[in-house]
Amino acid sequence: MNDAQNTEMNLNTNTFNAQKLLKFCYLILISVFLFSCGDKSSKQNSETDENVSVEADDTVKSITKKTILFFGDSITAGYGLDTTDDAFPALIQEKIDALQLNYTVINSGVSGETSSGGRNRMDWILNQDIDVFVLELGANDGLRGVPLSETRNNLQAIIDAVKQKKQSTDIILAGMELPPNMGQAYTSEFRTVFADLAEKNEVVFIPFILKDVGGIKALNQNDGIHPTAEGHEIIANTVWDYLKPLL
Repeated sequence: MNDAQNTEMNLNTNTFNAQKLLKFCYLILISVFLFSCGDKSSKQNSETDENVSVEADDTVKSITKKTILFFGDSITAGYGLDTTDDAFPALIQEKIDALQLNYTVINSGVSGETSSGGRNRMDWILNQDIDVFVLELGANDGLRGVPLSETRNNLQAIIDAVKQKKQSTDIILAGMELPPNMGQAYTSEFRTVFADLAEKNEVVFIPFILKDVGGIKALNQNDGIHPTAEGHEIIANTVWDYLKPLL
């Protein structure tokens, strides 16, 4: 074999080795790339799974959120206040949120509402699921001199409707007092209506929702009947004492 042939063979060998080396390097690069993509995909999948898990948790919490409905008159509605955020139901929601409890408060107060008016709107109210029902009606009946038997029957009908809709619903009945100018006999019997209903139906009973507020000039508006924002803070604390154990 002459020198020219040896040189050509060496060149071919070197070229072959170079090609093998290039292929090897190429395979190494492909492997690194695939590994990198796989790792990135794994991280993305992991992050996606975490996001889906968080969204699912939020959805479950939203679905399972329970409802507290305050069903009442102008006291519940927050008559005369700058905003309903100052009314005691909204203040109850603040207490609930501070404790991170899974409840939503609904203010279903209507100014001027009587027990009869409340009874008439029960079908509409009960279209929603209610876990805690706070009944605050009857004051306007007393101020108008409505026969107490009628007030008693209407409040009983409201309680019956709630129980028939969902037996597990907790009911809180808020008692009310009347000013003495309505006559001692009437005011005394009026007071007993709420206590009797609470005992008969075995519901949570707030003897006087305006405790430490009613009759105190500084805590009531100019009409002497409807509480100020400060008065509603006291009412919220009173109601909370009876509501919190249910939550």
